[in-house]
Amino acid sequence: MMKFDTIIRNADVYDGLGNPPRRLDVGIVGEQIKAVDNLMGAEAPVDIDAAGLALCPGFIDVHSHSDVYALIEPSASSKITQGITTEIVGNCGASAAPLHGAYKLPADWAAHPHPGTWSPVAEYRALVDQVQPGVNIALLIGHNTLRAGVVGYEGRPATGDELALMKQRLHESLEAGAIGFSTGLIYIPGTFAPREEVEELCEVLAEHDGIYTSHMRSEGEQLLEAIAETIGYGRSSGARVQVSHLKTSGRENWHKIDDALQLIRDARDREGMDVAADRYPYIAACTDLDILLPDWALDDGHAAILARVRDPDTRARIREEILAAREEDYWDTVVVGSTHHPDNLPFKGTPLRKVAEALGVEPVDAMFTLIERDELKTTGIFFGMNEDNMWKIFSEPYVMVGSDGSIHSPDGPLARNHPHPRAYGSFPRFLRAVLDGRRMELTEAIRKMTSLPAAQFALFGRGVLAPGYQADLVAFRPDRIKDRADFVNPHQLSEGVELVVVNGVVSIADGQLTGKRGGRFVGSEGAR
Repeated sequence: MMKFDTIIRNADVYDGLGNPPRRLDVGIVGEQIKAVDNLMGAEAPVDIDAAGLALCPGFIDVHSHSDVYALIEPSASSKITQGITTEIVGNCGASAAPLHGAYKLPADWAAHPHPGTWSPVAEYRALVDQVQPGVNIALLIGHNTLRAGVVGYEGRPATGDELALMKQRLHESLEAGAIGFSTGLIYIPGTFAPREEVEELCEVLAEHDGIYTSHMRSEGEQLLEAIAETIGYGRSSGARVQVSHLKTSGRENWHKIDDALQLIRDARDREGMDVAADRYPYIAACTDLDILLPDWALDDGHAAILARVRDPDTRARIREEILAAREEDYWDTVVVGSTHHPDNLPFKGTPLRKVAEALGVEPVDAMFTLIERDELKTTGIFFGMNEDNMWKIFSEPYVMVGSDGSIHSPDGPLARNHPHPRAYGSFPRFLRAVLDGRRMELTEAIRKMTSLPAAQFALFGRGVLAPGYQADLVAFRPDRIKDRADFVNPHQLSEGVELVVVNGVVSIADGQLTGKRGGRFVGSEGAR
């Protein structure tokens, strides 16, 4: 008689490769799937009837910012209740490690106590494994992290010696298990980096068969030029390329969608390049509110930025440049996200225009008030995308799902901020839209969340439901799967995920968290 540790019976099994579902049983031993078959007569101490459920590989969130939040809130309830079993962190040029020099963790990460300290990737990796989060964590090394740790936040090119040290630290981080390298070329200090700097770092990356991901220099006015630049780094280095949260931002740029997609198709089809992209299923972005400041005003770090904002003459110059670059109706598209100062807290989730009315000032001045009080810790939600373009992007076969959100929880220290609802709802929202609108087959939607990201990010042994693969699994009810989080009340868990298994550990059963966590650091050496 066959014996397993866990058997999941009678499920509609989706293998993650795009094949039609089959009514089968799945047998798990330890951390691995051992059988996908009719297991009548087999026994296991954990025997689960999954009749009526769609069972597939665990979802892989390729664009996450949970680097530090995974340590603070290891339950990962906002993610695991979406069916996410693995997160790729360190995106957009900012990673938790390596910590050196002048680099400071982003304000939201630094605002909470951590369960330990770290500097190089090896120490961060050990701390993740010690905490054992509910999801697996795979790490990209942030360019801004490397650059600030060597050059600081100065608006200048790196010297030869400084670039050599960045390359050395990237090499060491990849050796320690990081899976790739990310840039955030609209953020300080990455915005000061010339192309040659990124090219040389990508050459180090290619030696380790790592992936290059990028929050590009532009997602609006210079979108096509930014895509060409991003593809160019893959062309010159040979590294795999991932365009992060692909979008056409700003109504005046929506018409660029076909040309943008054609650039990626040409690189893939004509040149045989390994270029892909990710996207979240919302038409609003979220980042620091001070992203509205011109680049020169963001030079040289936190204290220098605040000094400029607080100096009347410099503030007037910044204000003039911000207004000159935007139409009046732009301010109707901005909503306040997380805030920290007590006087700002009532404005969480409030349109900036209404904040301005409450303060008796213009919207641009309301922005200054918020970021000055919060000492640059305010986030903004920016409604500037097009729904039809979003689905054009998702229809591309190389585009996968990424939340661009961090781990949160309705309770505890991470419940006090105001995140974008994508942190709680991206994957169920995508599935619900597919199931209701039939924008693509469910098999294809699942592939975009499982085997496609596993292959693109070289997460060997994951993303496919077959014998020999890691037992990262999710089962959901197709008629009930949905997101509940919204822009006013974001701290709401999604519904419809009935079962989650992470490395063989049953973390959700009958739709409820079990309190058991099976996640760990997933390094570049593969499944382990």
